[in-house]
Amino acid sequence: MNRSVKILKFLLWSCLAAVSGITLIAASAYLYLSPSLPSVDTLRDTHLQTPLRVFSKDEKLIAEFGEKRRTPIHFSDAPDPLVKAFMAAEDDRFYHHPGVDIMGLMRAAVQLVSTGRIQSGGSTITMQVAKNFFLSHERVFSRKFNEILLALQIEQELTKDEIFELYLNKIYLGNRAYGVEAAAQVYYGKSIDELTLAQWAMIAGLPKAPSRYNPINGPERALVRRNWILGRMLDLGYTTQVDYENAIEAPITASYHGPRIEMQAPYIAEMVRQEMVERFGPETYTEGFKVYTTVDSVLQTSANEAVANGLFAYTERHGYRGPISNLNVDEAGNPVVQQEEDTTAFWKKTLKETRSASVLKPAVVTAVEDQSVMILMKADKVDRIDWDNLKWAKPFINVNAFGYNPKQASDVLKPGDLIWVREMPDGRFRLSQEPEAQSSLISMDPENGAILALVGGFNFYDSMYNRSTQAIRQAGSAFKPFVYLAALNEGLTASTIINDAPVVFADEGLEGTWRPNNDNMKFNGPMRLREGLYRSRNLISIRILREIGVNRTVNFLTELGLPRDALTRNLSLALGNVSMTPLELTTGYATIANGGYKVMPFLIQRVDVLDDTVFQANPVTVCRDCNREPAPAEEVLSELTETSPAPLTDDEPLIPADPVNEAETVMDSRTNYIINDIMRDVIWKGTGKRARALERHDIGGKTGTTNDSKDAWFVGFNPDVLTSVWVGMDNYSTLGRWEYGANAALPIWLSYMKTALADQSEKRLPQPAGIETVRIDPKTGQLAKQGDPEAIFELFRKENTPKSVSEGSIPSLEDSGSFKPEDLF
Repeated sequence: MNRSVKILKFLLWSCLAAVSGITLIAASAYLYLSPSLPSVDTLRDTHLQTPLRVFSKDEKLIAEFGEKRRTPIHFSDAPDPLVKAFMAAEDDRFYHHPGVDIMGLMRAAVQLVSTGRIQSGGSTITMQVAKNFFLSHERVFSRKFNEILLALQIEQELTKDEIFELYLNKIYLGNRAYGVEAAAQVYYGKSIDELTLAQWAMIAGLPKAPSRYNPINGPERALVRRNWILGRMLDLGYTTQVDYENAIEAPITASYHGPRIEMQAPYIAEMVRQEMVERFGPETYTEGFKVYTTVDSVLQTSANEAVANGLFAYTERHGYRGPISNLNVDEAGNPVVQQEEDTTAFWKKTLKETRSASVLKPAVVTAVEDQSVMILMKADKVDRIDWDNLKWAKPFINVNAFGYNPKQASDVLKPGDLIWVREMPDGRFRLSQEPEAQSSLISMDPENGAILALVGGFNFYDSMYNRSTQAIRQAGSAFKPFVYLAALNEGLTASTIINDAPVVFADEGLEGTWRPNNDNMKFNGPMRLREGLYRSRNLISIRILREIGVNRTVNFLTELGLPRDALTRNLSLALGNVSMTPLELTTGYATIANGGYKVMPFLIQRVDVLDDTVFQANPVTVCRDCNREPAPAEEVLSELTETSPAPLTDDEPLIPADPVNEAETVMDSRTNYIINDIMRDVIWKGTGKRARALERHDIGGKTGTTNDSKDAWFVGFNPDVLTSVWVGMDNYSTLGRWEYGANAALPIWLSYMKTALADQSEKRLPQPAGIETVRIDPKTGQLAKQGDPEAIFELFRKENTPKSVSEGSIPSLEDSGSFKPEDLF
């Protein structure tokens, strides 16, 4: 008996000593570690690293930037079976422990000792939150103790649901997915609330080992893990027997889903990314910025198609350069493989390794018939190219020459040819090739500079070079309207007579003698200024610039917003010998299109973070009524009092809080009205006649082609939409001797504007006061005689209206004697 008492006392004292020792060690560790613990309060203000997302103005996803894919959700939005699946997998006693589960730790220890591995971890969900937010993943005792202390603190500061929400949004689930919503999108391409029980269990199995139990990388291990979690859910009463059996039988349906891009606009996305980095720095990729652009998804899609189709039309006009290669023979002409089955396998392997180029898809010619070919595409798809989609492929010789039209399919292709094809609107495939030419399309709201659509090249993923904003190109005749605008500003009129005749200039700025010519090498004699613009006569433009002066013109155009450094200081300015980006030229045209107001292009309309707007664009905007004198304050008060249904309070503003950011007026509205009218004649009487297909009388524009056809332009607009199109080679080589703005650029513009102006009624700028319309003699530009059958109407600024009646002589700039000495021939 005494011996038993002694043993009992010994055990009691031993236990007391052990408990005291553990308490002393724990207390010492707490006193040592607690000062270095982070504040749990920071969890309330935690900003989860969320990628930058770029949207169109109608909220279509354009792009996503950032290493971590994450879409935070509220706990109330998390499906209950998903929550139960995570509890079954990680912490079934979550709602019953204070942050640390002693039973779970003991169970993990027993499993480790008995089996050598742990099936259910000892860390609670709260401890995982502490680790993921505050601690490193280094396996040391101090980190584990910190994890326990932090878990206890977190439980004191946050509710259970708040802790679970942090966990669901923070946890890493493989394939760059952080949080359950991102995982649902990555593995299933759906939102988390659209998944099945089997899929929720699959996601719940990922935190333990995102790589090992990944349903894409290791489907067999992932299936075992999923079924174990489903069994745990059944044992814990989290699901029914029927739901369990259905989920167990469900196959693995996971596959990788990249960001769900809803609209292709990679050049836009990159422009936004660069601007966001300039505004917000490195945080751009982690703070969850949502950028809403000014881009319209319908217009951007139309712009993409117009540019691609325009470049394909150009390349087909110049002939077929041949297949990418022939897979049946090597460079020496020797067979690559001998057996037929090996040949087919080699074709499939090559197709799998060949990525698409924009809308172009790779294909292998498997058989050549009389006037069609059979093709093999990716995913073992077999199709046919019919003769009407093949017969265009005459041999390419050079940019100015091509061979005879093919008579049969074998004149173009042979078996084993690796080729490019594109799908046509009717679902059939057409033989194609990557265009060597490039293009830019910029569509803008001229009232405020908002970019509605932008394409910077054929294929962003082959070349990130943005021709819209980076390419420095000559404007050619597309620049002429600015010279004519300067002339009208200086007092010349639309009826001023200028001589379209050969001339030689001795101009030091042009390094000696200069003999300019018209593009068709013909001269038409005296003609009105209006006609000189819509017929794009070079000699007329030069004489106009000579009359008003180069320096005066440059100063005027700089005030409009054109870059001064781009404007040459000699007479070649009249022919568009200026080098600027398409965006700079388009911005200059906005001043013409909007009535004479200076606006700046912009792309970002709004930037949101969570529910807060951190940036809102306030662009300078045309406001034709903003020049009115403001009413006296007492009149405003009286008017508001009379019309208000209730008495005004101190909280009600008398004046709108956000007044219009008024655009600066940079030209006489009458001058602008006249140049707009002349540019409409470019469409109906001049070089832009293809645009008549729109059947609208509110469109103005100008074609442009530079020397040797290195650049082709068309810029056209009405008061609502301004669009420019450029086509050229990146290496500044010629497009070909028969390529002009009218047939290379204008068709792209036309295709796009059919969409941009669809269902919109015609609209013109209001006629300003001080404009007079009188009948003139088109031969002299003077007032027409009474009853003259050839008389036409012309617009004038009131002070420039001709006062004398035509006597039949033809006054011109040369007759005025204002020109400096020049040699005529």
